Amino acid sequence: MNKSSWQSRRRHGRRSHQQNPWFRLRDPEDRSDSQAAQSAQDSSHSDDESPSTSSGTAGASSVPELPGFYFDPEKKRYFRLLPGHNNCNPLTKESIRQKEMESKRLRLLEEEDKQKKADTNSDRLFTVNDVKVGGSKYGIINLQSLKTPTLKVFMHENLYFTNRKVNSVCWASLNHLDSHILLCLMGLAETPGCATLLPASLFVNSHPAGIDRPGMLCSFRIPGAWSCAWSLNIQANNCFSTGLSRRVLLTNVVTGHRQSFGTNSDVLAQQFALMVPLLFNGCRSGEIFAIDLRCGNQGKGWKATRLFHDSAVTSVRILQDEQYVMASDMAGKIKLWDLRTTKCIRQYEGHVNEYAYLPLHVHEEEGILVAVGQDCYTRIWSLHDAHLLRTIPSPYPASKADIPSVAFSSRLGGSRGAPGLLMAVGQDLYCYSYS
Repeated sequence: MNKSSWQSRRRHGRRSHQQNPWFRLRDPEDRSDSQAAQSAQDSSHSDDESPSTSSGTAGASSVPELPGFYFDPEKKRYFRLLPGHNNCNPLTKESIRQKEMESKRLRLLEEEDKQKKADTNSDRLFTVNDVKVGGSKYGIINLQSLKTPTLKVFMHENLYFTNRKVNSVCWASLNHLDSHILLCLMGLAETPGCATLLPASLFVNSHPAGIDRPGMLCSFRIPGAWSCAWSLNIQANNCFSTGLSRRVLLTNVVTGHRQSFGTNSDVLAQQFALMVPLLFNGCRSGEIFAIDLRCGNQGKGWKATRLFHDSAVTSVRILQDEQYVMASDMAGKIKLWDLRTTKCIRQYEGHVNEYAYLPLHVHEEEGILVAVGQDCYTRIWSLHDAHLLRTIPSPYPASKADIPSVAFSSRLGGSRGAPGLLMAVGQDLYCYSYS
C-alpha cells in the first residue's frame, strides 16, 4: 500500500490560525511554476515580434513564439503545428498541453516523494467501491497504530445490494454517533431506488462461525435520490433528508413519517444545521435555499434563506457558528456566503470543474478548505484568507475516470493523531500526513 506525505521541510509545532502550519506548505517551486506560467502567458501575446535565430544554449523562454509553430527545447528547433483533428499528426496544441501537464504532475510527485514521511494512528472510514460488472461493495478502512502504518480494508459484500449503484452516502447517528451508514441506492430495472440504513457493526465486528451477520436495519423506497443528509438537530431527531428531482423528502426512520417539499430543480447537495432547525440545499439551477423544519410542507415561508450561483451547486457546507455557508458549483466557483447579509464575502480561486459532481471538505479546526478538481489536483486553501496553500497532484495520470476521492481528519487515528489526508484513486489508497 502506498504512502506519501505533505510535511514541510522545516518542522514547526501546531499554532493558532494566524500562524497555521498549513501556510508554510507552499514550496518555492510552486511559486516559480506560477511565475513561469505567467511569463509564458505574457509571451503568448507577442506574436508580432520579429523572429530571431535561437542559440544552441537558449531555453524555450528566450525563443520568440511563431504563430503556427512550436519550439522544442530538447531538439532546439521549430516544428509546424497542424490542426488537432489530423490523426496522423502527433504534434498538436492539445498533445503539447497534455505532455506539459503530465510533465508537471510527475515533477510534483517527485517533490512529494522527497519529503519526510510521517506516522499515523488508527481511524475508520466508510468506503464505497464500484465493481467492474456493475453495482458497489461497501467496507470500513481501519488504520492501525503502527510506526509504519499498514492500511487494511475490510470489505463485506452486502447481499441485498451487490448490483445497486450508490448515488450518495453519509454517516447516520441512530443509537450513538456514527452508529449507522445511510446509503441512497439507484433503481435497477423494475426495482425502485431506496435509502437503506445499515449498522456500522455490520462491517467491523467479527462474528463466530454459524452466527448470521446483522442484516440491514431498515430500507425506504425513494425514487432517484441525488443526495442525502442525516440530522443531528433535536427538532428533527432520527430524521434524514434526500434530495430528489424537484423535491426534498424528509423521513423519520422511527415513525416512518414523511414531509415533502417541492423545488424547481434537482437537489444535488444537502446539510442540516445543528443549532437552528434548518436544512440547506444546493440545486442544479444554482439556487441554495434553507428549509425551516418548523414549517409544514403545506405551509408558506418554509424557504428561510435563498442564495444563487451561476451554475449547478455540487456541495454545501455550514460553518460551525452557522452564520456562514460554503458552496461550490460546476463552474469551478467556491464561495463563502454570509447568511445574515446573504452576500458572498470570499472566493477561493484555482478550483477546476466544468460538469462533475465534486464535494468540498471544510475543516475549521485546522483552518483549511480541501477540494479535488476535475483536473485531478487536490487543492488546500486557507479558510480565513482564501490563500492557496498546497496543490497535490494525483498519483495517476489525469482522466475523467480516475478523479481522486479524499477524506481529511484533524486527528487521524484518534485524539492523539495528527492531521492527515487519505486519497483514494482507482484501487489504491494513499495517506498524506502532517505533524
